[in-house]
Amino acid sequence: MLMTSEVTTTIGIYLFPKVEVLDFAGPYEVFTTAARVAGRRNPDAPPLFAVFTVAATIEPVPAGAGLRVIPDFAIAAHPPIDVLIVPGGVVTAELARPRVLEWVRMTAQQAAVTASVCTGAFILAQAGVVTTQSVTTHWEDLADLQTAFPLLRVVGGVRWVDEGRVVTAAGISAGIDMSLHLVARIAGRELAEVTARQMEFDWRQDF
Repeated sequence: MLMTSEVTTTIGIYLFPKVEVLDFAGPYEVFTTAARVAGRRNPDAPPLFAVFTVAATIEPVPAGAGLRVIPDFAIAAHPPIDVLIVPGGVVTAELARPRVLEWVRMTAQQAAVTASVCTGAFILAQAGVVTTQSVTTHWEDLADLQTAFPLLRVVGGVRWVDEGRVVTAAGISAGIDMSLHLVARIAGRELAEVTARQMEFDWRQDF
């Protein structure tokens, strides 16, 4: 396990314009559902997870397909983050924002785990969070990721790649599989399985 369940693990999810909705909403649902399930089992314990969103500012974020999301915090001031999740989407603008990249780099240094979904792997690479590790991303972007960051070992045909402090997921719904995997690391496989059942999700546990 990553940490004990006797303390609350904070999950910070980064939002940005044109972020893919399921990339952030899937992990959000997994961790909040796991916290709810764990809370029913042990109501006297601290919450297992505290999940919040972070963006460059607290202004509403125009996500993919026109959904507008109000972030909980700005990158300038937010609670400590134990698990940082960087979703994907249209990331071109994010790759050219030094302030955001520096925040990702610094937050990843302090977090126990940094995870990406889909093209969020490009942000991690641009920020220097991943340099030579094995990573994955959406199948359409595998070649581009390898070309842009040739020292990375880009892996296709998997749902996620776990490199310890960095975990990367393939496209969109794969972020749910990866998040359940992280629940299993933090609090045990049985809770992850119950969480998947509560969500009526067919969890692919074999990467």
